[in-house]
Amino acid sequence: MSTQSEPATSSNGVRVVGDEEKGLHRTQTGVTMSPELFEKLYLTPKVPHVGDNNRRFANPTALGFVGFVISTFTFSIVCMGWGGASGFSPVVGIFFFVGPVLLLFAMVFEWIMGNFFPMMVMGLFAVFWLSFGMLQLPTLQLAAPYATDADPTGLASREYNTVIALYLIVWGFALFTFFIFTCKINAVFATIFLLVSLGAWVLSGAYFRASAGDFDGAGKLQKAGGALLFIVALLGWYMCFIIMAGEMRITLSLPVGDLSHLWPKTDVELAAVEQREHRD
Repeated sequence: MSTQSEPATSSNGVRVVGDEEKGLHRTQTGVTMSPELFEKLYLTPKVPHVGDNNRRFANPTALGFVGFVISTFTFSIVCMGWGGASGFSPVVGIFFFVGPVLLLFAMVFEWIMGNFFPMMVMGLFAVFWLSFGMLQLPTLQLAAPYATDADPTGLASREYNTVIALYLIVWGFALFTFFIFTCKINAVFATIFLLVSLGAWVLSGAYFRASAGDFDGAGKLQKAGGALLFIVALLGWYMCFIIMAGEMRITLSLPVGDLSHLWPKTDVELAAVEQREHRD
C-alpha cells in the first residue's frame, strides 16, 4: 500500500495528495498521471481527451510491442543466419499472426483510447509484416513473371530484386518520418525508429546487390541489416518490460531518456496551443 504525503493545493484549486509512486497524484475525484509517466507508459504525449477510456481500458501498448518484438527477433536472427538458418518459410507465421494480429488489436484499442501516435505505429508495423510476409510465401510464386531458363523461379532476377529494394527504400523513409516524431517522446523509442529505418535501407542495399548478381555482397548486407534489427528487438523488449512493470506497479527506475521536457507541454487543448503560438 502506498504512503501519502501531506495534501497540497494545485494551481486550479484542486486538493492533490502526492502518491509514493512517481508521477501519480490523487485528487478528490480520482488519480491523475503526470505527462512524463503517461509518455513512458503509452509512448505518446499526454493530451486532453474526451471521456475516460484511459481509465476504463487496459493499456494496449505492451501488447503491440510483444507482437512487434517477437517477429523482429525471429526475422533478425534468420537474416543473420544463426545456426545456419536460411529462409522464412518455416516461420511465416510471424508475418501473418504473431506480429500483425497483436499489432492490429493494439492499434484498434489505441484508437479507442485516443492515443494517436501509438495507433499510427501499430498500424504501420502491422501492414509492414503483412506485406513483407507475402514475399516469403513460395506458393504465391510472385517471381514467376521474371523466370527464365537459367532461373526457373525468377527469385534471382534483376527486376524482381530491384522492385523489392525500391519497396524497402520507401519503407525506410516512412520509418524515418516516424523517427522524427519519436524525438518528442524518449530516446529509446527514437533509437528504435532510427535503427529500423537504417535496417530497411541496408536490406534494400542487399536486394540491390542481389539484382546485380553480387550474392556475396548481398549476404553481408543482409547480415548487417539483421544485426540492426536485432538491436531494435532488444530495445523493444526493454520498452515492453518497462511498460509492463509500470502497469503491474513494480517499482523500477529504468531510464528511457525522456525527451518530452525539451518540448512545450502537450496536456493542453489545441486551441490553447494555437493561442500560445499567436502570442509568441
